[in-house]
Amino acid sequence: MKLTVVCNLTLDGVMQAPAAPDEDTRGGFARGGWGRPYQDKVMAAEMARSMARGGALLLGRRTYEHFYRVWPNRRNNPYTEVLNNTQKYVASRKLKGPLPWMNSTLLKGDAVAAVRKLKKQKGKDLVILGSGDLVASLMPHGLIDSYLLSIYPVVVGSGRRLFSKGDVAKLKLVHSVPTSKGVLIATYEPA
Repeated sequence: MKLTVVCNLTLDGVMQAPAAPDEDTRGGFARGGWGRPYQDKVMAAEMARSMARGGALLLGRRTYEHFYRVWPNRRNNPYTEVLNNTQKYVASRKLKGPLPWMNSTLLKGDAVAAVRKLKKQKGKDLVILGSGDLVASLMPHGLIDSYLLSIYPVVVGSGRRLFSKGDVAKLKLVHSVPTSKGVLIATYEPA
């Protein structure tokens, strides 16, 4: 089983709160919603293509809780049914099971060990949406097989980044698609 990180980033590497001003205000972040003006048909098609490959989601606690507040009851959106019906694995030291969102499983114990175990199973690939802390914990252990990054033509100057100081990652570009609004959707694999 392969593990792909799907993430929205600014040109300066910030992944925090692309969808809404109040999505993630940790650290006093007040620049949320930077991704909204850049949505277009190309991006929707690429994300739909990515989701059509199926597989389970792997989420950190914050992303799971945010998605659970937003998606289960959203109407007239093609992603709602997909997200509701997709198996979701959640890495958290704070949550207790059973989880309220259908098809959600809390991973027991250490996230690195649990993800190693998941990756050994047969089946469709795993996808991490957002979940920066989880990604950061898995990167040093070589558990991430690819990164599908939507890189937006905006610089916000501060905020939580996908790659932090001290991270070392050599990646190779394997696919890219520019959108009509200047977002580069790029797939990278470890070099």
